[in-house]
Amino acid sequence: MILFGASGHGKVIIDILELNGVDDIVIWDDNSVTPVWGYETKKPNITQLSDEPIIISIGSNENRKKVVERLPAEANYIVAIHPQALLARTVNVDNGTAIMAGVAINPDTTIGKHCIINTNASVDHDCQIGDYVHISPNVALCGNVSVGEGTHIGAGSVVIPGKKIGKWCTIGAGTVVINDVPDYATVVGNPGRIIKTSKKD
Repeated sequence: MILFGASGHGKVIIDILELNGVDDIVIWDDNSVTPVWGYETKKPNITQLSDEPIIISIGSNENRKKVVERLPAEANYIVAIHPQALLARTVNVDNGTAIMAGVAINPDTTIGKHCIINTNASVDHDCQIGDYVHISPNVALCGNVSVGEGTHIGAGSVVIPGKKIGKWCTIGAGTVVINDVPDYATVVGNPGRIIKTSKKD
């Protein structure tokens, strides 16, 4: 089992894997070779990846996508779900996603690739979460919410039912989203207001 990323987020993923009975773990990191909790950490060797299970344990949505683009398209990405997360039977979770302790995801919700659904987040029914999204601790997404690729929803934010948040947005911590949010927007406050829009290449 390979974890790509030796940060604090990596520690959370290790904990999830251990709780699921996985302890044959090697960590890849571009910037560190310091062992984490006794697990070997070394520089990435993509030619050795083969069909080894892997998850990208990097908190930054943008950097997580960059790593995926470095790796072979056929890489064997796994899903890491904490045993204390509650997922309805009709929830669909795509490859590479990590779901932390205390998360609740309700029926007919779809979670994309390489997402982070962080501690105690609540995602209600019929939500659509794009690839590379990070839903931070204690976020509440009400029903029928759509979140576009790469968006980061800050800790403790609330999104009311039926709202659409575009791609690569930043929703500040504690924000209450009561309107649709366009692509690349930064939204803060209660009620949420757009403070800037900056398109990324």
